[in-house]
Amino acid sequence: MTFKKSRLFERYSILLPIQKEIENAYEILKNMYEKGGKLLVMGNGGSSADAEHLCGELMKGFLSKRPLNAQERAKFDRIDPQIAGKLQSPLAAISLVVAHGISSAFANDVDPDLVFAQQIYGLAKPEDVVLGISTSGNSRNVIWGLKTAKALGLKTIALTGEAGGEAKKWTDCMLQAPGSVTHEVQELHLPIYHALCIELEEHFFGS
Repeated sequence: MTFKKSRLFERYSILLPIQKEIENAYEILKNMYEKGGKLLVMGNGGSSADAEHLCGELMKGFLSKRPLNAQERAKFDRIDPQIAGKLQSPLAAISLVVAHGISSAFANDVDPDLVFAQQIYGLAKPEDVVLGISTSGNSRNVIWGLKTAKALGLKTIALTGEAGGEAKKWTDCMLQAPGSVTHEVQELHLPIYHALCIELEEHFFGS
């Protein structure tokens, strides 16, 4: 796996030291989708925006149109033939940062550090993967989310800065972007998750 479609390492040679880890993350996600799983993503601040961005690229066509196959089209054609032509095949992903009802209720009634943990406990299935985004690798709610995922036996991926933080203890695959300055780390997170989305889309849907 060399990320030919996205040309990630050609365009961002600074990421070559973590090429193996990025490729490992791709394999984890590919295996997850082949088993019918979904991706649960969490982060704070700028990383919450990245969680949303990542899920948006997975849930609809990114570089490809992703039309429904004949079997899927038939399901909708029985109801209304206009629907299938406008839908696109998804790679299932849920951003945990926008569930305002449960997040605010749990933060107020129980513990704000466990707002992601509660959602993971309520939503996750054994075939799912949890991805935490934290430039420091120490965001408390992200760590609790990763711990919960591990307690449930799920695969976990963390997207952090070069230090990795506490996330290293609870993660199967660490993507430690070079750098320690928050905005510089975030600037490298985007091409990493864009490349993962491009390569997954290429594998499952082609050009």
